[in-house]
Amino acid sequence: MKKLWLFIIVLITSLPALAQQRMLDGVVYDKNTNERIAKVNVQNTRTKESVYNTLKAEFKISVQNNDQLIITKTGYFPDTVRVPTGNSLIVYLKPTAIALKQVTITDTAQTPQKRYLAVKKEYSKAYGSNAYSDILTSTPGLGAGLSIDAIWNSISRSGRNAARLREVIERDYHEDIINYRFNKTFVASITGLKDPQLSDFMIKYRPGYYLVTTANQYEFIASIRTNLKRYLRNPHVYGLPTLITPQGGPPIP
Repeated sequence: MKKLWLFIIVLITSLPALAQQRMLDGVVYDKNTNERIAKVNVQNTRTKESVYNTLKAEFKISVQNNDQLIITKTGYFPDTVRVPTGNSLIVYLKPTAIALKQVTITDTAQTPQKRYLAVKKEYSKAYGSNAYSDILTSTPGLGAGLSIDAIWNSISRSGRNAARLREVIERDYHEDIINYRFNKTFVASITGLKDPQLSDFMIKYRPGYYLVTTANQYEFIASIRTNLKRYLRNPHVYGLPTLITPQGGPPIP
């Protein structure tokens, strides 16, 4: 009989706590872009329960009034929020890196893509069958009596020139793409460097075309900051060796 009464007393005392326990629905947004972000960890500091939100940025977690939730995600500052009295919660996380807004160029400067298309148009003969048309229309002496070897040599020479021209245009386009994203203003804002250190850093740690075209803004900034740490540890790495004048020989200019 005593055990029964003890059970009833424990049940009665625990009813208020059970009544307060509830499920809280929440959504997590990027504070700068107002876009939903997924793979966010939500932990109740009281119960130590931890959940991840869905691909829709939504989560459910068991809470009581006045519980505190710790919200964390890689690339964002962690946030601690108090459980509201309602059944829903909206959380805004601030990125650790600043996402640059899209800049629209309105002056006479062109983007690398526009310059590339303009150059291709200007040298269109290097990109199509017209690359060889001049051989047959403007080369003196072409006629019925011209040997096959002469025609082949002319076309081959023109074809090699067209191929080399295409390589130069493609290479210049890739360099333009790198310069467009890895520019002094942007790099200075990330590193805090000023010339001549800024120019020296940009030469020694110039990114490749693949990184520039595949990395998102956060990855690109992280790469610059990693290289900055390497540069500050040893600013003279990758520098040109000092020229040594051989004994008895003329000085090297």
